[in-house]
Amino acid sequence: MRNNAEIVVDALERIGTRYLFGYPGGQNARFIEAIHGSKVDFVLVTHEACAGFMADIYGRLTGKPGACLSTLGPGATNMTTGVGNAFLDRVPLLAFTAQMGKMWKGRTVQMHIDHQKLYAPITKWSVELETSKIFSTMKRAAEVALAEQPGPVHLDFPEDVAEELSVENPGDFTPSPRPLAPFDKESLRKAEELIRKAKYPLVAAGLTMNRAGATKELREFVDMHRLPVVTTLMAKGQIDEERSQLVGVVGRARREIVAEYYKPADLVIAIGYDPVEFNYEDWVRKDLPIIHIDTVPADISKGYSVPCEVVGDIRNILKNLSGMDRMPHRWDLEALRAHRQKLYRALTPPQTNFSPHHALLAMREILPADGILTADVGAHTHIIGQLWDTRGPGNFLVSNGWSSMGFGIPAAIAAKLVMPERPVVACVGDGGFLMMVGEINTAVRLRLPVVFVVFRDNFLSLIKVKQSRKEFHRYGVELLGPEYSASDNFFGAKVVVARGEEEFRAAFKQGLKGNNPLVIEAVVDPAEYDVII
Repeated sequence: MRNNAEIVVDALERIGTRYLFGYPGGQNARFIEAIHGSKVDFVLVTHEACAGFMADIYGRLTGKPGACLSTLGPGATNMTTGVGNAFLDRVPLLAFTAQMGKMWKGRTVQMHIDHQKLYAPITKWSVELETSKIFSTMKRAAEVALAEQPGPVHLDFPEDVAEELSVENPGDFTPSPRPLAPFDKESLRKAEELIRKAKYPLVAAGLTMNRAGATKELREFVDMHRLPVVTTLMAKGQIDEERSQLVGVVGRARREIVAEYYKPADLVIAIGYDPVEFNYEDWVRKDLPIIHIDTVPADISKGYSVPCEVVGDIRNILKNLSGMDRMPHRWDLEALRAHRQKLYRALTPPQTNFSPHHALLAMREILPADGILTADVGAHTHIIGQLWDTRGPGNFLVSNGWSSMGFGIPAAIAAKLVMPERPVVACVGDGGFLMMVGEINTAVRLRLPVVFVVFRDNFLSLIKVKQSRKEFHRYGVELLGPEYSASDNFFGAKVVVARGEEEFRAAFKQGLKGNNPLVIEAVVDPAEYDVII
């Protein structure tokens, strides 16, 4: 006989989940004891939100459910931030919360709240684990988490249930998410007809492409027909940015320049476009028809034109579209090259002082092609969104559906754990850094050679820009006052302060060659944000 905590760990091993990110408490001690010596490693974080962020990244990079753990009450509320990230960024995740024993149900008890009500709005399913139903519940949890659209499942684990013994047998424990229904062939024929008639068809690639396994098919479709493409922030890398038909990223820096090129579009071929990143209504005219190709139907306001939806496996849909004859269109691709040059110049305005774009271009030049960049949320993300060449899918990790500050540092730590052979860099603003600076300790403890680049401009710059445009006072946005003095280390990680591009380049090269985490405080002039964003 085994206790239920050991059975849960057995289930995690069978699912293929390698890490459990979390924070211990009295009510989950049995669970952590069961992990000791198993094939699942417990990774102690400094804040439960980071446990959720790290589990999210594990899910993105492996395609298997990530896992995170908190104690009850405040631990559970802290973890909701990371779990919500997985919910809106469409990532499979299992979120465990410790809970009081069953005898305390319905009673007034210290730290006790209804976790299932707490997690219901940010998960696909919330359930309490029970003796004799552990394997069946865990199997269903994995299936629900992995099914389209993927997302988190919450598992509440009462303290006494974790201790109870059981002879439960796993049986056929092979999670099998419900497959996507076959796409409608008549809808595909209609899509082909609309595409052939269009004079200015524009492709829009989005978040769903990251899990569709259809990058090759998308690129072949775009290249064969020589179609211009816009992407969302999280779909960066699906289209090769060099010598390609990429127009730009919708909803990011200098979006008005991106829009200048695609303005003549008379049809949008939306492939894997998830409006959780950027709604159709924010950039598509009401009279502009959309062919929506995704795993779920289009979410769009009434009055907009969606004459055709092809719902199903995107890879299969694109394979079927590949049989089309090369379509004629009127796009001027020479003008597209000129457009790309204009956009680049707008993103890199002449600056006397060391500025964010100087650091980003230096990072791109030095970081190997397979390097992973995680980006926090803030003003710098808008520039990264347009300027950073990801050199392929999966190399750029960002929060956009949830858009949570504090994401960048834990995301980089998890990425390095999952992909130890690849260089990993986090790019964060000073606001996001201050939120999760404690997680530097986790990188030090695990001896993970991550380079943490902090753009220090002393303000919440994105909010400051918005205040300025509304002619509001610059109030409540100053982070570091005149008395701030840089440290030479954070929790054992060396800190290098770079006030110019050459200093920054030297520090960045040093960090990539090192065997320990390095923090680079890039002291940048934020003036270009006023112009670029």
